Amino acid sequence: MKKTIFGSVAALGLGLAPAAWAMDDITLQLKWVTQAQFAGYYVALENGYYEEEGLNVTIRPGGPDIAPPQVIAGGGADVIVEWMPAALAARESGLDLVNIAQPFKRSGMMLTCLAETGVASPEDFPGRTLGVWFFGNEFPFLSWMSTLGIPTDGGDDGVEVLRQGFNVDPLLQNQADCISTMTYNEYWQVIDAGIGEDELVNFLYEEQGVATLEDGLWVMEDRLEDEDFVDQMARFVRASMRGWDWAAENVEDAAMIVLDYDDTGAQTEEHQIRMMGEVALLLEGSDGTLDPEDADRTVQTLLAGGSDPVITAAPEGAWTSIVTDAAFD
Repeated sequence: MKKTIFGSVAALGLGLAPAAWAMDDITLQLKWVTQAQFAGYYVALENGYYEEEGLNVTIRPGGPDIAPPQVIAGGGADVIVEWMPAALAARESGLDLVNIAQPFKRSGMMLTCLAETGVASPEDFPGRTLGVWFFGNEFPFLSWMSTLGIPTDGGDDGVEVLRQGFNVDPLLQNQADCISTMTYNEYWQVIDAGIGEDELVNFLYEEQGVATLEDGLWVMEDRLEDEDFVDQMARFVRASMRGWDWAAENVEDAAMIVLDYDDTGAQTEEHQIRMMGEVALLLEGSDGTLDPEDADRTVQTLLAGGSDPVITAAPEGAWTSIVTDAAFD
């Protein structure tokens, strides 16, 4: 903020026209709370990358009661961070979201089980209780179960789905045989609770062939008809990817920047450094441009939902390269 103010004053002193220093306001809605999962955006803000692109960016943290698609639908954000399954489900329901960039190349989603339960492979899931996140995060799981032919309404041949809060309590309290975790977050919460890595069995969605894209950048389709907005998004994506590149190369410093923006004080230095290191692995190979093959893989996974698929038809116009083409060409 100080840089912006001083820059504006300097511009006035030089007699420059307001257009020479006016900043474009952009609001970004995150999918979850302030943490290293979103470090690239906080780094871009802190290091002045957005300001260099003529952007005044406001980052709004998410939370358990915040659904990014609802926020952008209500005009509360210009761009959101969202998983592709949730975004495509919202699009099929009538909310015209479009993916404009994809910083995360790989999925960090897992199902983590206690080895003592005897769950060693997906064939052991029937008859078990599995913790699942909802609010749009359930879609990859439901597609996976459908692919396996395992009902999710209980019974000896199906699984009992426990609506898991955004914590690991069901596993620690023996309420579930397996729970949803991310490689960069909840898995390490289980470890920090005193359970050894050799006491756990993990099923990475990537390794099960049902991984879907996570943490993409989405906007409303009609706004892409505005050339000025496309230009703003191109500058936003370019600055954001600079932030992500810096964060991946400076893991500890990036984690410290995230902590500086965490108003809750709930995050710890050790956990954020570890998270940033794991998130960097998910970024490898991405320059922010969406790979259509990755998107198609996500769509095919979501369509494989048997009698109750996540989406009922392959979407048209759900992603575009117009922004990344402008940002990087």
